[in-house]
Amino acid sequence: MKYAMRGALAALLSSLGLAAAGAQVPDVDPREDEQVELPELPGQEAVPAATSGVIDPADLETWLDGFMPYALAQGDIAGAIITVVADGEILLSRGYGYADVETGALIDPETTLFRPGSISKLITWTAVMQLVEDGLIDLDADINTYLDFEVTGVERPITMRHLLTHTPGWGEQVRALIMEDPERLQPLDEYVRNNIPAAVYPAGEVPAYSNYGTALAGHIVAEVSGQSFDDYVDEHIFAPLGMEYSSMRQPLPEHLQGLMSSGYMRGSDGEGRDFEIVTPAPAGSMSASGHDMGRFMIAHLNSGEGLLSPETAEQMHTTADRKLPAVNAMLLGFYEQNRNGHRIIGHGGDTTLFHSNLHLYLDHGVGLYISMNSSGRGGAPGRIRQALFEGFTDRYFPPESQEERPTLDTAEEHGRMLVGNYVISRRAHQNFVAATALLGQPSVSMNEDHEISLSILTDAAGTPLRFREVEPFVWQQVNGAERLSARINEDGEVEMFSAAFFAPFMMFTPVEWWRNGALLMPLAGFAAAALLLTVLFWPVRAIVRWRFGKPFALSGRQAMAYRLSNVGALLPLLHAGGWLFLMTYMMSELNRLDGRLDGALMFMQFMAVLPFLALLVAVWNVFVVWTGAASWFAKLWSLVLLASTLVMIWFVAAAGFFNFGLTY
Repeated sequence: MKYAMRGALAALLSSLGLAAAGAQVPDVDPREDEQVELPELPGQEAVPAATSGVIDPADLETWLDGFMPYALAQGDIAGAIITVVADGEILLSRGYGYADVETGALIDPETTLFRPGSISKLITWTAVMQLVEDGLIDLDADINTYLDFEVTGVERPITMRHLLTHTPGWGEQVRALIMEDPERLQPLDEYVRNNIPAAVYPAGEVPAYSNYGTALAGHIVAEVSGQSFDDYVDEHIFAPLGMEYSSMRQPLPEHLQGLMSSGYMRGSDGEGRDFEIVTPAPAGSMSASGHDMGRFMIAHLNSGEGLLSPETAEQMHTTADRKLPAVNAMLLGFYEQNRNGHRIIGHGGDTTLFHSNLHLYLDHGVGLYISMNSSGRGGAPGRIRQALFEGFTDRYFPPESQEERPTLDTAEEHGRMLVGNYVISRRAHQNFVAATALLGQPSVSMNEDHEISLSILTDAAGTPLRFREVEPFVWQQVNGAERLSARINEDGEVEMFSAAFFAPFMMFTPVEWWRNGALLMPLAGFAAAALLLTVLFWPVRAIVRWRFGKPFALSGRQAMAYRLSNVGALLPLLHAGGWLFLMTYMMSELNRLDGRLDGALMFMQFMAVLPFLALLVAVWNVFVVWTGAASWFAKLWSLVLLASTLVMIWFVAAAGFFNFGLTY
């Protein structure tokens, strides 16, 4: 199926440095392109749930034992926990592999803590809905009602409903997202005051996953309740459910520290990394055992029992913010993961080291949770999670019928409307991180059968999945379950589109022409090559003259223009290269985003003068060459240098390298 789909998106988003507390984001080592071959899940034939609604635990255990150990070994993952609940009970909770490779400590499903990443958001959203139920928060009131500082949207106020559905309209914020030094952790109230993202979309219009939005909601929980966020969660969520081995606190309380699983980049590393500190804590700071996550799933499957009234739980599970037809929608905190015609909601979560998924089969009273303690190799955590979800669903909740729908006659016309380059709505817009939206733009193409493909949706072999139109602007995967859907504006242009997998929290929107990588990247490549050749041939020509005893033919103003034009050609390369090196270095380790490199950022921002100095030199060189007795080649090359300098300025502007400030 589409096991590589998430790995491909992960590789793209990995360049954004969004692993911590993100929605389905990087579980792949960005330094590697290899893909891991997973074993086929045994017994793919459907095994419907028993008449009582309880899956046979013996069958489930056998099925998992045939898949998980080998999958973890192939993916170089140290350990995993899987918990399945059904009919209000924990049906299976089992550890695979090691909690600590060095000591050989195994995983205890009752007491070993894993980090579920952004699944923590479900704790925060449950707390919000408790206060909504108590009448202390209005989902549709301006959130500034609950704050002693102001956050703004574009055109309209931001509400708690917008935060719950990831539609406040903010750009991505990655500064201090995750770190290892607890001494650098900002208190929650300071973080939300000092890191307000730029508003780029009208509130309520475009889904764009926001860790900051959940952190702000957690702060509002504290403001409204009169308790710290951690105290509120301990008292109102963990205690009522008996979740004794769970905490949102960072570092962990002393009595839980010895129960925490180590986290690894690769299981074979042998030595665990430090406990990760998630600065927007309500968005991803949770540590919990498998049993405790089972208790949380049971509460929501039992109409909120112990946490929410049945009416509030139903509101949370069913209120859909559906931006596109025929694909999954964002609910109030949860998002749809429907498959085989069954109603499924849940959430994914990733830190740098831990990778998790939670699924609730609402109509069957069944919950599935998996968490892994290593990033592994070749995108293995994402592929294992997706394979587990698809295999579990297909085995125990198969489709009642499979209808083959014909391809519409409008397939060619509508497909051509989608062809082109796009940007992801969840992205930075106004700083150096925006370069990732230029360097990794997804694209839509169409084949001769009028089937479309999205470049980042691929099969296990890396081949893009194919989709055919089965409803107006709705495309079904050929021989698969994934869907694409698009929204068209009044002018007949694509406004946004997404896949069922991404649609709840992320859209693809057409890229502006001046940021279109299909145009700009080839031009920037030619420009950089021309400038580099100029720089390289300067010493080469000098060596040749020296070797053959040839005098330097230029003098006066023309000699000065020649020398300065060579120096000027170097300046844009130094500026762009410096930014690309710094950005790559910062993104390769998320804890480098904690402010320690602010000095380097300020230096590179000051270096913005370099390409403009180069432009002045290039303009003067054109004037000198064209008003003097230069050769036709010198005149032509002076224009090439001027054009190349302008293109490099265009490139760094589109990449966000001319933006100042330390909010990113």
